[in-house]
Amino acid sequence: MAPLLARTVEIDDPGPLLALLPDSDQVAWVHRGDGLVGWGRAAEYAFRGPNRFLDAASQWREITRHSVVRDDVQVPGSGLVAFGAFTFDDVADESRLIVPQVVVGRRDGRAWVTTIGEALGATPLITATDAPVPPQVVQFSDGTVSPDAWKQTVAEAVRRISVGGISKVVLARDLVADLAAPLDVRSPLGRLAVDYPGCWTFHVDGFFGSTPEMLVRLERGLVTSRVLAGTIRRTGDDTHDLVLAGSLARSSKDREEHEYAVRSVADALAPHCTSMNVPESPYVLHLPNVMHLATDVTGVIRHETSVLHLAASLHPSAAVGGTPTDEALKLIAGLERLDRGRYAGPVGWIGASGDGEWGIGLRSAQIEEGPEGPRVRLFAGCGIVADSVPADELAEAEAKLVPIRSALGG
Repeated sequence: MAPLLARTVEIDDPGPLLALLPDSDQVAWVHRGDGLVGWGRAAEYAFRGPNRFLDAASQWREITRHSVVRDDVQVPGSGLVAFGAFTFDDVADESRLIVPQVVVGRRDGRAWVTTIGEALGATPLITATDAPVPPQVVQFSDGTVSPDAWKQTVAEAVRRISVGGISKVVLARDLVADLAAPLDVRSPLGRLAVDYPGCWTFHVDGFFGSTPEMLVRLERGLVTSRVLAGTIRRTGDDTHDLVLAGSLARSSKDREEHEYAVRSVADALAPHCTSMNVPESPYVLHLPNVMHLATDVTGVIRHETSVLHLAASLHPSAAVGGTPTDEALKLIAGLERLDRGRYAGPVGWIGASGDGEWGIGLRSAQIEEGPEGPRVRLFAGCGIVADSVPADELAEAEAKLVPIRSALGG
């Protein structure tokens, strides 16, 4: 492979990062205004199968070993970076690592631009681009299964759980938005970043969204994973929402679901860490549309490793698959009738050192070409346990579709 050259220089604050994106071939990872955006493709790599994360880690190690990097900033996200999105299951072939030609980043008051390629010219001028075109949605319609059929699927999952052998399974559903014109993804990205600043707003290769869940962050030997499981919809009445938050924190059904997810993450990270902190009780994470039980698991890495190796150990966690994992995945394959694609798979970025941030691709959608023109497919999922009520799970799934649906103007 031809070696890549990367040069990072510090710049004045360029303003809102998403406003810098051109109208095509862009990537994004933004949280509370900071993060990374990029455009162009200096290189692209595809992976599939059960070893896709390890294959990607190996490929990235070779790329960085042969690359020449001049980094005047030396902060996480500067230097040579790749953005990626991985499929939920082993069969699909849509897992990608993309190295942009230009990356602009901001962190803790410092901003920079990185140029990447087989040859480098002058550092590009970084300015805001034209305003994005709002989505032109023709109609929203049911995806793979109707709401009633999905409730029946949930009821069957509850029945299977009651028989024994499985404690939790996560079932997803989709919604389709047919468009009158190709989507300018910058428009929904901008709205998501404003409406959900505490989430990680992302776009990689047509897969976009705003996820509240950090699968794994690796930074200078410290690893963090945010676990979300257990959800209740907000009403818009702050006083009533505080009451609901208390009921969520006390809910045996939701705490059971959450404990499975936390245990799966802690067990997956333990072999990689010399020490770990796993809080005994979750806190309630308040988002504009829902509230979640949340736990932040942290640890100190035992040996030098890559964030993609950690992602390989963590995916799929109980938060997106179930418990026990193998049995839950079999049940998903038998009941769900849905091609998840990259939904609930890892999405994020990796730097030359192997550090990086990877969220779980939730509150997300995939840009597609439908039978009659441009289409966006929206996804949401719910953790099903023995006490789950199908109608309640459907309402939860609808609440989780709100961020993307609203960003598309629906």
